[in-house]
Amino acid sequence: MISSDDFPYPLVSTDWLADALNAPNVKVVDASWRMPGIPPARLDHEKRRIPGAVFFDIDEIADHSTSLPHMLPPVETFADAVGSLGIGASDRIIVYDDAGLFSAARVWWTFRTLGHERVSVLDGGLPKWRRENRPMAAGKATVEPVAYQIAQLRGYSRSADDVLGMLKNGGGIVLDARPAPRFLGEAAEPRQGLRSGHMPGAVNLPHGLLLTDEGALRPLHELARLFHDRGVHAETHVITSCGSGVTAAVLSLALERLGHRSHGLYDGSWTEWGAASNDPDRFPVETGS
Repeated sequence: MISSDDFPYPLVSTDWLADALNAPNVKVVDASWRMPGIPPARLDHEKRRIPGAVFFDIDEIADHSTSLPHMLPPVETFADAVGSLGIGASDRIIVYDDAGLFSAARVWWTFRTLGHERVSVLDGGLPKWRRENRPMAAGKATVEPVAYQIAQLRGYSRSADDVLGMLKNGGGIVLDARPAPRFLGEAAEPRQGLRSGHMPGAVNLPHGLLLTDEGALRPLHELARLFHDRGVHAETHVITSCGSGVTAAVLSLALERLGHRSHGLYDGSWTEWGAASNDPDRFPVETGS
């Protein structure tokens, strides 16, 4: 068994996972995801995955009472889905994706927000695992469903009202993880029906800047500099945002890596804020720097 003292947070290395892969209380989760219009990541998961890994579909394990994509699921939906994947509340969960570090952070954030403390991201993800010629498997993993018990929920999710309040009162910084051309309004959004630009007062930190060329998180001193240059200090409250709440979680993960705990993620992100049908007085949009 892997004890809590042996569980690194919020990242684990490929060496750590290779040593712990057969531990009964370690569960591996493939959180790979594709934008709409691209064949789903589940197809690639079943062709090549880390042994024992189950697939977490962020579009399916979500709140389907809203038209916004992959919003945080209700607790019952989450518990049923996670239990069906054979994951128990006391398990140590390792999340990865096939891009290196992209959607894995979103699933890490989901588990954390819904009360699961022992969850980390595989640094470098599946690409690093494969480069190192680690063992691989295909097909669906065989799991035995369990009854998953929700723990105490955590206040890591933020609403549009939370963002409006922060932008109005200056109580912190809204960090937008989208690429600079989209933030500046120079490039169209990949989803239809959205305005171009950003929230007035938001600060751009494209999530790709936090990653090495191999798709791992940059060293701590480099991460610290990127946040410091955008006005984030030890006591700064941060709300992370992006297109639909996926890459915003990469910023949240990096903040956790730095030991910064005063942050939340705007779940609706630009898909909610930037909707062309919104009242521009309530959801103002700005272009340029």
